[in-house]
Amino acid sequence: MATNSGTGSNGIKLEGIEEIDPQKMAEDFKAQANQFFKQEKYPVAEELYSKAIELDSTNAVYFANRSITHIKQENFGYALSDASKAIELDSTYTKAYYRRAAAHMALGKYKLALRDYERVCKVRPNDKDAKLKFTECRKIVQQIAFNKAISVEDQKAASVAEALDIESMTVEDKYDGPKLNLDQPSASLPGGTRITVEFVDQLLEFYREQKLLHRRYAFQILLDARNYFMSQPSLVNITVPNTKKFTICGDIHGQYYDLLNIFKLNGKPSEENPYLFNGDFVDRGSFSVECIFVLLSYKLLYPNHFFMSRGNHESENMNKMYGFEGEVKAKYSANMVDIFTEVYNWLPLCHCINDRVLVMHGGLFAKDDVTLEDIKKTERNRQPPDEGIMCELLWSDPQPMPGRSPSKRGVGCQFGPDVTNRFLENNQLDYVVRSHEVKEAGYEMNHEGKCITVFSAPNYCDTMGNKGAFINLWGTDTGPKGLTEPKFTSYESVPHPNVRPMAYANSLLSMFC
Repeated sequence: MATNSGTGSNGIKLEGIEEIDPQKMAEDFKAQANQFFKQEKYPVAEELYSKAIELDSTNAVYFANRSITHIKQENFGYALSDASKAIELDSTYTKAYYRRAAAHMALGKYKLALRDYERVCKVRPNDKDAKLKFTECRKIVQQIAFNKAISVEDQKAASVAEALDIESMTVEDKYDGPKLNLDQPSASLPGGTRITVEFVDQLLEFYREQKLLHRRYAFQILLDARNYFMSQPSLVNITVPNTKKFTICGDIHGQYYDLLNIFKLNGKPSEENPYLFNGDFVDRGSFSVECIFVLLSYKLLYPNHFFMSRGNHESENMNKMYGFEGEVKAKYSANMVDIFTEVYNWLPLCHCINDRVLVMHGGLFAKDDVTLEDIKKTERNRQPPDEGIMCELLWSDPQPMPGRSPSKRGVGCQFGPDVTNRFLENNQLDYVVRSHEVKEAGYEMNHEGKCITVFSAPNYCDTMGNKGAFINLWGTDTGPKGLTEPKFTSYESVPHPNVRPMAYANSLLSMFC
């Protein structure tokens, strides 16, 4: 840095004071950020890229680099904004187009992603990776257009589940895993189920050994689960009796061995040990099939003591990109993917405990007048829309400042403590519990304890270093709440077989995940 002379505030002439070079400092921040990014410490990298941008807001690289940190943290709205700014500053910078395309893909905006991949191919016609991504993205766009063309307006799409010829599936003699008694359906559920405690216990160990449940039984569980969820409302009421414990878990994301650890720490589900799993059972982690079949089995075994809410990852777009679709196809078949979609479409959107605590995956709403009755009336048998009650229940996040802001994710909204207070007062609730966000301790209390986040996937994607957590509540007959104060249990991740997260993810995300 060059030296400089000047006059201080007291009028004394100063010599030899180093002049600050903003561009040099910005490059230093970028270099530090790059190192933290390599160490997969994405929030720190994001902060350092932001410092570089404060010093030099004309450098497209800084915005493009910060964009990818947002992608890694699933903040796709921010990622789109930064990538677009980079393109505005340098329309020839192909990495920015790549990153904007990835954010569009993650949000299911395939046509917009295709435009960006097309731009990269024009600029770099010999780039094999660009051609591959363009081709794959175009296939998705063409498939969506084809499906739309053959659909008939207002005609209910044919159910793959209803057309499935499950009786023709035979169980080979060599199969040595857990078995359902197919001749003895339970009368307690619509459609019947054959789940027993012995079956689930065997399944837990069978999956621990990385073995696969026979497809005949897997399909049967899906059909029974679909039939059951179809009979449920969009908002399910739960009663926790006096002195009885109730457990709420957040995102699991295919981390099966951490799911087993929850049961080790807190006990297996039972009528005396009820659970609510609050969405995002699958994707990212590469044992999603194991997680979802265990959870569905417990749901069928204890329909009134085991509950499952839909998360934003229980959707076609997320499953297509983040690994669940690929995993199901690898372990079973394409038509099973379609049946999973039907099951997910019928999952309840949220649960209300003792009429005092509302539990949803994402958060609150873009409008102040939403009531519990509005939620009950919400049509859920569909893919999540881009706005409205269903979208916001699955996608929204809290923010520390009052009011509302555009979502960092590009879907839903961000809501402040005043929004939470008005919603609780209008609906005579005490607080809300949600998931959806990685937290260092596995949980976080916001809005003066009236908005609680719980996240149950420790060391998320084998990179984040966070703890997982679950919440215990007990019913009480004292006080107005009918529930004790929440108790949080945090835990570290446990070892799992050498299968990396995102092993089944779409190749279009491979350069980012």
